[in-house]
This record gives sequence, structure tokens and C-alpha cells, in this order.
Amino acid sequence: MTTYVFAFTEGDKDQKDLLGGKGANLAEMMKLGIPVPAGFTITTEACRAYLAKGEAPETLEVQVTTALRQMESEMGKRLGDAKNPLLLSVRSGAKFSMPGMMETVLNIGLNDETVEGLAAKSGNARFAWDSYRRLIQMFGKTVQDIEGEFFSDALEAAKEKRNIHLDTDLDVEALKEIVADYKAIVERETGASFPQDPREQMDAAIEAVFRSWNTDRAKIYRRRERIPHDLGTAVNVQAMVFGNMGEKSGTGVCFTRDPSTGHTGVYGDYLVNAQGEDVVAGIRNTLPLDALAELDRKSYDELMENLRVLETHYRDMCDIEFTVEEGKLWLLQTRVGKRTASAAFRIARQLVDERLITRDEAIGRVNGEQLTQLLFPQFDEDADKITLTKGMAASPGAAVGEVVFNNAQAVERTNAGADVILVRRETNPDDLEGMVVASGILTARGGKTSHAAVVARGMGRCCVVGAEELYVDEAAQTVTIRGSDINLKAGDIIAIDGTSGHVYKGDVPVVPSPVSIYIEEGLDAGLAAAQDEPTKDLVASVDLLLRHADSRARLTVRANAEAPEDVIRARKFGATGIGLCRTEHMFLGDRRKFIEQVILAENEEEQQRAFDVLGPLQKGDFVEILKAMDGLPTTIRLVDPPLHEFLPDLRDLSVKLAVKEALGEDITDEERKLFKAVRETHEQNPMLGLRGVRLGLKIRGLFAMQIAAIAEAAADLIEQGGDPKPEIMVPLVGSVRELQIIRGDAEEIIAEVEKSRGVTLDIEIGAMIELPRAAITADSLTEESDFFSFGTNDLTQTAWGFSRDDVEAEFFNEYFDLGVFGVSPFESIDVRGVGKLVEIGMKSARAVKPSIKVGVCGEHGGDPQSIHFFHEVGLDYVSCSPFRVPVARLEAGRAAVSNEADATA
Repeated sequence: MTTYVFAFTEGDKDQKDLLGGKGANLAEMMKLGIPVPAGFTITTEACRAYLAKGEAPETLEVQVTTALRQMESEMGKRLGDAKNPLLLSVRSGAKFSMPGMMETVLNIGLNDETVEGLAAKSGNARFAWDSYRRLIQMFGKTVQDIEGEFFSDALEAAKEKRNIHLDTDLDVEALKEIVADYKAIVERETGASFPQDPREQMDAAIEAVFRSWNTDRAKIYRRRERIPHDLGTAVNVQAMVFGNMGEKSGTGVCFTRDPSTGHTGVYGDYLVNAQGEDVVAGIRNTLPLDALAELDRKSYDELMENLRVLETHYRDMCDIEFTVEEGKLWLLQTRVGKRTASAAFRIARQLVDERLITRDEAIGRVNGEQLTQLLFPQFDEDADKITLTKGMAASPGAAVGEVVFNNAQAVERTNAGADVILVRRETNPDDLEGMVVASGILTARGGKTSHAAVVARGMGRCCVVGAEELYVDEAAQTVTIRGSDINLKAGDIIAIDGTSGHVYKGDVPVVPSPVSIYIEEGLDAGLAAAQDEPTKDLVASVDLLLRHADSRARLTVRANAEAPEDVIRARKFGATGIGLCRTEHMFLGDRRKFIEQVILAENEEEQQRAFDVLGPLQKGDFVEILKAMDGLPTTIRLVDPPLHEFLPDLRDLSVKLAVKEALGEDITDEERKLFKAVRETHEQNPMLGLRGVRLGLKIRGLFAMQIAAIAEAAADLIEQGGDPKPEIMVPLVGSVRELQIIRGDAEEIIAEVEKSRGVTLDIEIGAMIELPRAAITADSLTEESDFFSFGTNDLTQTAWGFSRDDVEAEFFNEYFDLGVFGVSPFESIDVRGVGKLVEIGMKSARAVKPSIKVGVCGEHGGDPQSIHFFHEVGLDYVSCSPFRVPVARLEAGRAAVSNEADATA
């Protein structure tokens, strides 16, 4: 029989696949002797079984009963006992942290009878009825799918009736009235009374957590975070401890270091007389954690000691939820905390300096996407700004955009090309769709551990929370600044600074970040650009970790670039060469007419006249590029796209000539000739037609002109004392004979240039692997190739049969929803399909020629997950956009360290 339920005393932190992150960490805390309320975990296997069949396995409820009775014995209470009731929390706990995405229900076990027993046992009737109203609200929204606003509106009405502002000011009679109102809402919306059977409550809550794995917000979050959709979530059933028992009780969330800045020292939020959801929901503005030291020194000191134990044990910044019940401290969960990009780099360096982790471990604590965030611009400190208000800096960055108030507005305006700032009183998990597309998030309520803050940090999104001067009227779609006549509406432009917490009116100019200046100009320049010591520390941290990544990397990083300025930038960013120079971009603009002449030529002489003009222009292009990359390999791809990209659109040209004819205007011979050529070269699917090597074989002079220009440019630079290292890449090769013909032509041309110029040219000739046939016949292509470079953009198109220009807009959203794939195969390498072709091609090539150089130059060359795959299969280099080079360098080092660690595990 499959075991679906484990007590907290039975697991450890390494069982996250089975117990989820929360359950595994609760078990680890038990082992460490930390005060954790008793409980048990229902495994991810149970969730997957439930989702597969739509019902829980029959043995699950038996195992739950056994675990529940063990918990009752341990706690000395029983679920449903009228005099001394055991109350439970039911919480989700996936392998990977998904803050706020799935469901939680607290106070399970309360009903009309046990609430009286709890009141008598605790001697605190207000606490008992407050817990009951919370259960009905959470159960109704989470389990019964009742609109949450029905409950919140009833609560606000009760407070307004009594002219009070805080939930904590509601007395027992008011709470009893609210419970009655809540029960009426449940009966009205479901047609049934609120369930009074505690076991029915618990079972329904467990199923609700299972179901929440597939909510829209959870799917959106997983897709964005690249979390697989087939993992499922564990469920943690835990004995309740109460922070809402009065002034000696409370609840909080804290971190062992600041997750926003990385500063050392304990950091967090605390609420007196509250339950945990009050903190993360942002309904009440919190107190700083230091306030607990004044309110309850004993609990504070105990908490500090436990935080140190956990950080030392996990050797990382930890995120902890805790409750104080009548002076007794309980820790409810811990996990390695989510953090901003700047905090990640600072904390990694701090832990190295403190000798808690090695440098290899440190580069495993940061990633390329975080480095990308640090390269974003920030607000110009010297610019004129109109400050509207100031809140808490929850997630750094500089965001400017239109005010929007809900998901629909955020998505609509983003799709229209606008940057938006999502403004809410407080966010909740239903706001995720708007948070994903927004440039920044601003809330009037909440602390640095509220839902908005935690999710924004996880996404790298700029966020300011707890801006108390804001009055957000979501119904009227306005924001008012209290004490002023300033009134903002949807569409107005604001700017938010997630580093300082300031909110500004209108647009604010941005300047390069010190980290981007460091990347481009070096450490001294980056430090000089930093405005304060924390920023200097950040720049130094990035430098330390990036240099260590370079020292550990096996993969080298090249850049995709063809403009001289991009080539220069790539070299500054640390590129070790050019992996893809696209020559077709050099034929646009004023040069397009010469390609038209090639196409329209009626004989070889006319074609040659066009080549005679293009040749010197191409040579000039290559001189500039090879000079900028002097001493480093520069892979120049011969012209790749189909002819139609150099000609007018057939439909546009047809309309133009038809209009001229209708108006009685003369159509010139050149226009007729051009129309005839466009019509003759028109293809139904040009990306699979006359392009790449096929075009070079049909118009032999085109490739010959380019090869001669490369050789002549190299000869010029050698004569000037340079060290050019051009490599010629033949695109869209499918047959060894295609490559053999082009290679033969190239070798003749290069030999002629060597003879005429009196130089020796060392120019490698290789193939671009973009077709499945090329990948599976790479062993034969190796005979004619000095190197291979996988063009994974076209390889993905041809392997899947996708047209990249069409499919992403046409049906990819449905494919995401249906789980066909979790991330676009054009964004991250399809390991099982396209990746297998890469692996087959590389291994068969190396079997023939062990020393052959193999790289990749598609968009995947800058994708962190893809880089790890390319390292594992043994490629020599990746090539990506110049701006992705630092990211690829970091990931190449991380891949080497990770692979080495796996090999020795």
C-alpha cells in the first residue's frame, strides 16, 4: 500500500519531491528541536492521484485518520471535542515555493458547539468567535468558491455600523453578528448551511488545496517561474496555535537577512492579536519586528536564537512564519527565502565572507535572470521629481507607467504597448495576472512580507507597499493622496522607486545602473557610479561572483552581432568571440537595390556588376567587425534568408501596379520586370524554400562575393599587423554534398586571395545545423566541416513543424494551458526533442572528429536553463545577444559547478 501520509517527525529537508518544501522543512525543524505544532503531511503523490482521477485514493482517508489520532494524543485535544477542541490549519506546500498561489484554511474544527467550548477553555470569548468568523470566511472563499468580497463587505459594514476602523476593535457581540451574517452568505451562495462536522471541514479543505494546484493563478505563476505543471502539491495539516488571543499574542513573518537589500540583521513584520493571514494579506499595516522585543522580550530572544540555528543549518537566508500564543513561541514554517536580485548577490558574498558557504556554492545562489534585473536602469537622482507619497520599499527597481486598477486593465494596456503600474489597496493571489504584466506594483496597505511584496520580489518586479497616504477607490477607479487635492485616475502616469519607496507624479528619467556600468566599463567605473556604500557593495559582489563563474566555466560565451558597435559592446561584456554574424542585415537600406539587381539580372554579367558593387561594401563591413574582434574567433554566416526578404511584398506590389493601371498611369519596364521576378520567386513557405545554402548554390556568385570579401578583409588586417580570426559558416545545410560544393568554392577563393596578397589565411569553414537531417547525419557532414554551430531557432521550427512567426500568437496559450509544454520551446530548449537532436549531432560528429568545435547560436544560447543543457551534452560554446553575454557567463560557471556537484554526489 502506498504511504500517502507522514507525520512531521518522519521526514527531513531532502524529501521535497514527496513532502513538498513546507512539509520537508517542518520535519527538519522537528529534528532540530525547534518548537513546531504537531502535524502531518499528505504527499504530492496523493495530490497527483487526486488530480488524475478527480477523487482522493481510498486509502488516503484511512491514513489521515491514523495520523490525526496520533496528533490528538500528542496535543491532548480532539477534533470536534465540545469542551477542549483541537483546531487545525490546512496549508499547501509544493516542492517549489509559490507564495500566495494556493490555498490555506485556518481554524478547522470550529462549529456552533466547539466555539463555545473554545471560549470557555481559553477564557476569551472574543478570540473564539473571531477565529470562527475567520474559518467561515476562509472556508467559504477557498473551499466553496464564494466571492471573497461578500465577506469583506459584511465585515466593513459591521465596523462602519459601530464607527470603528480595526478588526481588533470588534467586541464579542459584534463578532457573533458577523458569524451569523457569514453563515447567511454561505447558505445564500451554496444553498446549504455551513458544514458543522469538523472532519467534513478538514477533508473538504484538503481537496481544495489539491484543486488549487490547477487554478489559473497557480498555472500563470508556474509558467512564469518555469515550475513543471506535473509536480502537484503536498498538504500540511497542523495543530492550530493562536496569535489572536489578545495583547500577549501575535503573529509575524521574518527573515534572517533583509530580502530586499541583503543587509545583515533580522528583518520582518509583527502583528499583535492577529493570525498569520493578516500579515501576508496586508489588511493591517504591521509593526517592525523590533516591536516584539518591547512587547515580549522572552519570545523575541527565543525567536532570535531559533533564527540563528536555522540560518546556520540551512547556510542561507531563511524565511520564517511564527506565532506567539499567550507568551509561548511557535514556529509554523521555514524555507530558504525569496529575495531580490541585489539581495541575492549581496547575501551570497556575505555568506562567503562569513565562511558559511564556498564560492562555488555562492554562484549557485544567484542566477542569470537576477543579474539581468541588476542591469536595468534606475531613476536619475538629479532629475526634477514631484513626490506624491512614500511607502515601504518592497522590491527594488525603477518603474514608470500608466495607473491601472485591475487585471483586465493591466493586460489590455500592456497589449496596447503601454507600461503600467498596478495600484491596489492590497493585492491577493487573484491579482497575479495583472502583477505579471505590470512594470511595477503599488499598494496602500501591507508590509514588506505582504502578498504584493513577496510575489513581486520573486518575479523581480518593482514594488512599493504600505503607502498609507493613498486612498484607493477601486470602484470609482481613482487614487487620492490624503490631505491633498491630488486625484489620479486610470491612465495617469506615475513612477515608483522600489529601492526608496518613493512614488512620483509623471515620468521620471532613468540612468544606467552601476552594475551595467561595471559590466561595460570595469570595476572601478562601476564603483565610481555607485551613489552609496550598499550599491558599491553590490557592484563588488557581482564582480566577485562573475569572476569566479568565469574561472569555473567550461563553456565559452560568444555573441551574436554584426554591427561594429554591437561587436565592441560584446567584447566589453566579456564575449570570447562572435558566434553569429548575420550578413543579410548588411544588405538592407541603400544596398537592397543591388540585391534586386542580382535577382533581376538576365545573365551572369549583369549579376557580376551588382557583385562588383557589393563586394567592396561587404569587405568594409568585415574589416570593421574583424578589427573590433581582433584575436578572437568571428563566425560569419553566409547570407541565409529567402529572396523575398530583399524584394517588395507581392501583394503590395500587385496593388500598387493595379492602382497605376486603373488610373491610366504608365507602368515602366523596370516595374514589370520587378513584378515578374517577385511573382516567380514567391513561395508558399519561404522559410523552407530557396534560402541558405540552396540560394548559394542557385546564385553561385552571391556566396563567392561574400567569401572573397571575408578573405580580402582578413588580408588587409594582417598587413596592418592585426590578428583576424574569421570563420565561414554555411547555413541550412542538409546534405554533405551541399557543404562539399560550397567548401570547394571557398577554398579556391581563399587560395587566390592568399596568392595575390602574399598572406596566409587560416579561415575555418563549418556548417550551421538547423535541420533535423543535418543533426542526424552530422557524422558525414563532419568530413567537410571544421566546426558546427546549432541554429536552434530554425532547428526548433523544423523539428516541431512550427512557424515561429505564427504559432506563438495562434495557439501557444492553449498549449500552455493544456500542458503540452510549460515554456515556449523557442525560449528554452526542448530537451527531449530538439535537445536530443543537438546531442545526437554532437556525439556523431565527435565520433568522427573528436576535436571538432561545436557551439550553438540560436536564442537559446542566452537562456539559463538551455545553457545548463548545452554544458551537460558537451558543447564548446554558446552565442547570444551582446546584452545576454554577462548572463551566459554566469550561467556557464553555474553549469560547471552544478554538473561537477552532481557527478560527485
